[in-house]
Amino acid sequence: MQRKLLNAVDHCVDEALEGIVSSSGCLSLLRGHRVVVRADLGALRGQVGLVSGGGSGHEPAHTGFIGGGMLSAAVAGGVFASPPPASVLAAILALRDAGASGVLLIVKNYTGDRLNFGLAVEQARNRGVAVDMVIVADDCAFSQPSKAGRRGLCGTVFVHKLAGALAAEGRPLEEIVCQVKEALKNIGTLGVSLSPCSVPGCLPSFDLPPGEMELGLGIHGEPGIKRLKVATADEVVNNMIDHMTNPASQSHLALKSGDSVVLCVNNLGALSRLEMAVVTRAAISCLEGRGVQVARVMSGSFMTSLEMAGVSLSLMKANQEVLRLFDAKTSAPAWPNQSGVRVSGRSYTLDPPAVGPLSGVMANTLEMVCSSLLQRQEELNSLDRASGDGDCGNTHAQAAKAILEWLHSHVVPGCPGQLMSTLAGLVQERMGGSSGALYSLFLTAAAVPLKDHCHPAAWATAMHAGTEAIRRYGGADPGDRTMLDALCPAVEELKRLATVPPGGHMAVLQAAVERSELGAESTRDLIARAGRASYIATERVTLPDPGAVAIATILRAVFQALGGTEAK
Repeated sequence: MQRKLLNAVDHCVDEALEGIVSSSGCLSLLRGHRVVVRADLGALRGQVGLVSGGGSGHEPAHTGFIGGGMLSAAVAGGVFASPPPASVLAAILALRDAGASGVLLIVKNYTGDRLNFGLAVEQARNRGVAVDMVIVADDCAFSQPSKAGRRGLCGTVFVHKLAGALAAEGRPLEEIVCQVKEALKNIGTLGVSLSPCSVPGCLPSFDLPPGEMELGLGIHGEPGIKRLKVATADEVVNNMIDHMTNPASQSHLALKSGDSVVLCVNNLGALSRLEMAVVTRAAISCLEGRGVQVARVMSGSFMTSLEMAGVSLSLMKANQEVLRLFDAKTSAPAWPNQSGVRVSGRSYTLDPPAVGPLSGVMANTLEMVCSSLLQRQEELNSLDRASGDGDCGNTHAQAAKAILEWLHSHVVPGCPGQLMSTLAGLVQERMGGSSGALYSLFLTAAAVPLKDHCHPAAWATAMHAGTEAIRRYGGADPGDRTMLDALCPAVEELKRLATVPPGGHMAVLQAAVERSELGAESTRDLIARAGRASYIATERVTLPDPGAVAIATILRAVFQALGGTEAK
């Protein structure tokens, strides 16, 4: 038996109603009945009062939709059981006594509800009450509905809203009934679930093996019209909308390209908010892909089925008048705080703001560096095959791809020190090996002088700090045929940035790049004293060191990105 956090099965509905009403400052209970009404019933004087209801277990329906601009009262039955006619009649008479000009009952199409609410209507008429009833039958599941007709599902909430807005405007009962019946022709709902639910004190309503789902189920725990394999959210939503709009079905919602709709994505009880957001995105995308204009979207729990892990989609075709009524204000607590902005056609992405004056410059520079390393990938591999394991180009390419991927999904921070720290983490994780460790050491040490300063002298200090970290932990020195043979000459030249007059910075950077390239070229004549090349016979190591060439490549790319010219 399903575990539920209740006190006693027999009292759960009454205790739930007490919890709802006692926690709200705008609701009241009719003593002796499971009837919740607006606490300010006097505000209904001269207006049509609205009553809805049905079995419990669908919360927040229907008590959550009581308030100005929506329902005036809700009548609750037992879990998934229709309320008795006496309670429905009590609700009608309470609204009549409050001065309502008439009462409209909004009833879902289930036999018990039709009978009990219908009986209360006849009893109220015998007492002289101006009362009418509309039946909501928005289920799109059955291609050939039985004599009982289509079931009433979450589309009922649309009717609460439209009728409530009309009533709040003081429209007469006959007009409200006429407009609601017209709207009902343009509402459709379909549900799907990954699990059954269980009425308190009972076993689950049906068995559903792992990996399967029910399509076209109702809200009382009954199984659906067909069982399908669990698929992606996009596939499930596409199947649902296909089924809802299939002209071969007698219960389909006629929908064509150019139509405007209100979409309700309703949590049947136990889907996470994350799943609901994914399904909502899928539904909007699917409808727009068919040329349907999504005017409004409401996503959340509106008419549940206890703890069922499922979702229903409700669509309401909407002209300007329907949207006006839909957008009208209401104080009902379960109605979402909707925006009156049309969903389709609205751009919902913004370019991230630049977070510092150097953000764009550093982003462009990084892209140039990565592009240059990727272009020289095979060349660096070839150089490495002569003195190592032949993967120097691949290793640098891994780092370049990781940085480019990061650039496409992040804003470059305006603080160079913060950027250096971020890059240090990236290369450590994605570059790997000794190269990843060396570059991460360099960037980590270089980040410190750049945390609070970004002037040229700070960059020179950062380059020196990074180089010293490589020397300290890597154990190599200039002349050992390593990356330091390209890096150290450049760093020595960059020290002039601290004293160079304004306008001379690019000349210093160019000189540093040229010294780096000369240093890299000189390694072909050096004896390897560090790294894998130190284990290779000297006469076989005749090409430049690939790590040094990579450093020269990086510095040349930086120079070009900052406006320098290519080497002749």
